[in-house]
Amino acid sequence: MREVGELQLEKLNDNIKVRTKSNKNDLVTEVDELSEKILMDYINQEYPDHSILSEESGIEERDSKYKWIIDPLDGTTNYAHGFSLFAISVALKHKDDTIVGVVYLPSLKKLYYALKGEGAFVGQKRLQVSTTKHLDESLLITDLSYYRDKDPDENINYFNEIIKEVRGVRKTGSAALDLCCIAEGSLDCFWELELKPWDIAAGSLIIEEAGGRVITFSKEAKLIIIAANKILSTTLMQKIKK
Repeated sequence: MREVGELQLEKLNDNIKVRTKSNKNDLVTEVDELSEKILMDYINQEYPDHSILSEESGIEERDSKYKWIIDPLDGTTNYAHGFSLFAISVALKHKDDTIVGVVYLPSLKKLYYALKGEGAFVGQKRLQVSTTKHLDESLLITDLSYYRDKDPDENINYFNEIIKEVRGVRKTGSAALDLCCIAEGSLDCFWELELKPWDIAAGSLIIEEAGGRVITFSKEAKLIIIAANKILSTTLMQKIKK
């Protein structure tokens, strides 16, 4: 992952090729694709029987109980604009359980990781979610969905209702980074709409191993993801479900 991170830093602010995918908010760069190729080539070499789900290439399905879930560059819009907050996210599932989660922040040289049942760490430091109990004392991190153009008013309405309940709101543009901030306790709660498996697979395990909880549920055909300590996650879910 560090090799891929160095590549991303080298090409940051270069005249890279950028194109849109599903809409103007959903970008992919040549660096996303090159980063993905390096990671997938390594996995295919070391674990040729394992399946791989990756953001740009989709699924490589094999007859295996193991599946890697990759976001080679989480925060592509940041990257495309030369803003240095972005992450590499890799998770490994065994059947239905995520057993390894790793998130690397190239510009900060920070490596977050978790093994199921063994805790979550950044470097050698063990992670622990915050102990904040009340929403009005919490710092929330969120983002607006890439797919907000389909129903922009609803997306903003959710956002406007939630920000009334919390002390403050932050936004990084990288869900993987956001989840790591929850895991280390620097932020208290996370909420977002319509994220994909590669956005949250690694970060979710890191949060759970740091003593937190990740909840996904649907409301009015929208997939909602919440992450926080066990008290705040329940409170936030109840507010959103109203």
